[in-house]
Amino acid sequence: MTVLHFAEKLRDLVDGVEVLLSDIWGVVHNGLVSFPEACEALHSFRKQGGTVILITNAPRPADSVQRQLRKLGVADHVYDFIVSSGDLTRHFVADHPDCKVFWLGPERDNSIYRGLDPPLAPLEQADYIICTGPFDDETESAEDYRAMMMRASERKLTLVCANPDIVVERGDRLIYCAGAIAELYRELGGKVIFYGKPHRPIYERAMQLAAERHGHAIELSRVLAIGDSVRTDLAGAHGFGIDCLFVTRGIHAEDFEGVDQLDPASVKELFGHPPRALTRELKW
Repeated sequence: MTVLHFAEKLRDLVDGVEVLLSDIWGVVHNGLVSFPEACEALHSFRKQGGTVILITNAPRPADSVQRQLRKLGVADHVYDFIVSSGDLTRHFVADHPDCKVFWLGPERDNSIYRGLDPPLAPLEQADYIICTGPFDDETESAEDYRAMMMRASERKLTLVCANPDIVVERGDRLIYCAGAIAELYRELGGKVIFYGKPHRPIYERAMQLAAERHGHAIELSRVLAIGDSVRTDLAGAHGFGIDCLFVTRGIHAEDFEGVDQLDPASVKELFGHPPRALTRELKW
C-alpha cells in the first residue's frame, strides 16, 4: 500500500537521474510570474551535469515559448531544450500542404503556422481543424463551441488538438484550453489527433534530444518527469514508463490544501497510478 509524503527538495530525489522532463506552466511559472526557486532548482540540476528538457502543451513553436519564458524572467540557463506540442502540430500541417485548415484559437497562437502558410478556410470549406484553444479563453469554455463542433462532426472533420490541457493556471484563475474543446468533440463522435502530454510523441522527441546531448540512449529509470497535472503530466509519465514528481501548487492546489501526507485510499482516488513523490513547489 502506498503512502505518499511531501519531498521538500529536488536534490533528494535525483540520485542516479540523468534527465528531467519538466512541465512549464504551473511548475516554472503561472502565466504571469516565474517561480525563482523552481528555476534555480532546474539550473542546479544542470550544473551537476544533468539535462533539463521542458516539455509543454503550449500550442506554439519552441522559440515562441522561449520568448515568453524570457519575458517572465526564466533564464536560458535553466534548461537545455524545449519540446512543445505546437512544434509537433506543425509537422502535421507541413505533411498536409494542400489541405484547407479551419483554425480555432486566439490570434496570439499564429506563430504555429510561421513559414508554413497553410490555406485557411471557414469551417464549411475546411479539410481539417487545428485547435489551439478558445478564441477568447478569458470568457469562453468548451460549451460555447458545442454547436460548432456538432457541425464539424457532421462533416467528419479531423480535429488536431495542439494543446491537450483542459485547464491551466493564469495567476490565481483557471482558464480553458484546447483540450477541453477536443474532449467535447470526441464526446460528439469526432475524430481527434492529440499532440502533447500525455501522448507518446512529445516524450519520444524529448528522449531523442536527451540521447543526442548525452551521446547515448537514456534508460527510462534515469529520467524523472515533473508536473502539476494528473491528466497530462502524471498520466503521460506513467504511460511512457518514467517516474513523476508531482507539484501540488498548480491546478490541483485545492485538493492538497492542508495535507501533509496521503493514505493509500487517497492516493488511489487522486492519482490512480501514484507519482514517485509530492512537492508543494519545486526547490533545490
